[in-house]
Amino acid sequence: MKQGTNIAIGGLIVAALAAGGGYWMGNRGAVGGHGDTAVATAGEPAATSAKKERKLLYYRNPMGLPDSSPVPKKDPMGMDYIPVYEGEADAEPASAHQIRISTEKIQKLGVKTEAASLRALDKVVRAAGRIEADERRVYAISPKFEGYLERLHVSATGQSVGKGQALFEVYSPELVSAQREYAIAAQGVQSLKDAGSDAQSGMKQLADSSLMRLRNWDISDEQIRALAKAGEAKRTMTFRSPVGGIVTEKKALQGMRFMPGETLYQITDLSSVWVLADVFEQDIGLVKSGAKAKVMINAYSGKVFAGDITYVYPTLNAETRTVQVRIELPNPGQLLKPGMFAQVELTVAPRSNVVTVPVSAVIDSGTRRIVLVHAKEGRFEPREVKLGERSDNYVEVLEGVRDGEQVVVAANFLIDAESNLKAAIGGFGAPGTGGAKPAQEESPAAKNGTTGAGHKAEGTVDSVDAGTGMVSISHGPVTSLKWPAMTMEFKTANDALLRALKPGATVAFEFVERQPGEWVITGVKPGAADKGKDGTHAANRPAGR
Repeated sequence: MKQGTNIAIGGLIVAALAAGGGYWMGNRGAVGGHGDTAVATAGEPAATSAKKERKLLYYRNPMGLPDSSPVPKKDPMGMDYIPVYEGEADAEPASAHQIRISTEKIQKLGVKTEAASLRALDKVVRAAGRIEADERRVYAISPKFEGYLERLHVSATGQSVGKGQALFEVYSPELVSAQREYAIAAQGVQSLKDAGSDAQSGMKQLADSSLMRLRNWDISDEQIRALAKAGEAKRTMTFRSPVGGIVTEKKALQGMRFMPGETLYQITDLSSVWVLADVFEQDIGLVKSGAKAKVMINAYSGKVFAGDITYVYPTLNAETRTVQVRIELPNPGQLLKPGMFAQVELTVAPRSNVVTVPVSAVIDSGTRRIVLVHAKEGRFEPREVKLGERSDNYVEVLEGVRDGEQVVVAANFLIDAESNLKAAIGGFGAPGTGGAKPAQEESPAAKNGTTGAGHKAEGTVDSVDAGTGMVSISHGPVTSLKWPAMTMEFKTANDALLRALKPGATVAFEFVERQPGEWVITGVKPGAADKGKDGTHAANRPAGR
């Protein structure tokens, strides 16, 4: 009886345990099933997203040219345009004209921008000049009669003389005769006071004729009155200066004989001088008579002389491409001396309310002018601009940039060197890509006179045209430009590179895009392959490649 009871109790315990275990296992399974469901639910969007097709935006030019297409197409060389999908747009420039730069690269380059703005553009024309004597204040002392210099009162070049000051004493037989003739005529007029009118008139005409002759010879009125008073001719007569100034030329020697019209002295009045400035041809249209001018002389540091433009000469110097401009300056104290060099600033009428950018914002290649416009964060758009007038710090923009647009004013040449302003190079915008080469390491592009980022490829030379400098190469893929393997023509940067390229040779070369569609080889070295297309061994091919 007791044993049966124990068995019954044991069965109940086992049943309870089984029920409890089943409940526990059921709950555990439910919990586990819920967790599995949650995991599947979390992973389901990823699977759905992976299966979802990407949205095609457009097709871009495989050569990086500013061209895109909404439908598939090929470029002139037969290359397929590259599709750009949604989500990849940030990896490409927003426009084929734009350059994308990472924030890190912008900080490393030290890029700075400034807004194009409307302002009054003050233009100052600068020119080199020299001090010259006023041609209207230069006098030649040339007696009108023949004679001999008996004595010199002014005997040195550079000596200052005043108006009426004695220059020399002269003996002239003609002058003595003229004096005697006038003295006799003057006495005859006095003695014929009581004679008839005809006799008086004839003697007076003779006296007037003698007097006119002396005056025509530049004999002063004072000397003539003294002659009439004394009544007799003098052997020598003193010749006086008609003007005041500096003796800038002296040919007179004591005792010398001179002929009529021979210049014995040159006297220059330096109380006012000229500055003859050479203005460049492109600036001459801005210079007008009557404008103010500032003149600086190296001898008087910090001193500025003010004058007026009085004349713009009508001829151009073909050798220097300059036009002379005359400026008149007062010269108190005679600080300004003929022959001195001068720096001239000519103020022209300012232009108001014109769009301007800093001079440093313009990249001038010689054939065109480029400004980098900050389109948005990390993107810059190179624009060709047409420039107008220029001041010291700003330049007028006629076309290409609008008022308020941000332009790059610092590090724009570094951006130009990395991007070549043609396309966004793949590694250019990637963070932490290492930046430019050290300054002391000169690239092949720089050595050959080209600019921009270089690309490397390896291929086989198909043909060489020595006349045009063009070479056809079948090359492999170009990673930096995302080009597939193809055959295309390149131009060589110089004759040495052209001579290094022989048909059939396998070469590794570096090239840049000098202008849209023009690819220039800047460096060549032997390729890794031993043989070219023609089957010749590298050792048997001509030397020099």
